[in-house]
Amino acid sequence: MSKKVSITLDDTILDFVDRLASNRSSFINEILWKEKRRIMMEELENAYKEQANDPDFQEEISVWDVAVGDGLNA
Repeated sequence: MSKKVSITLDDTILDFVDRLASNRSSFINEILWKEKRRIMMEELENAYKEQANDPDFQEEISVWDVAVGDGLNA
């Protein structure tokens, strides 16, 4: 779903956009999607680091690691 919005761009930025793209909306959307993905990946990386440094979480995972292997060789 898309919504039409009105934004104000600095003249220099608008000239930059117009030099690089024939469709302003597509260009700006593409840049914002890339930035959204970059931020999401950064947040995910930070969450993994947080988990790795959380002793309570690591203890819980180790319990599950043992439980997952129970009876597999039977």
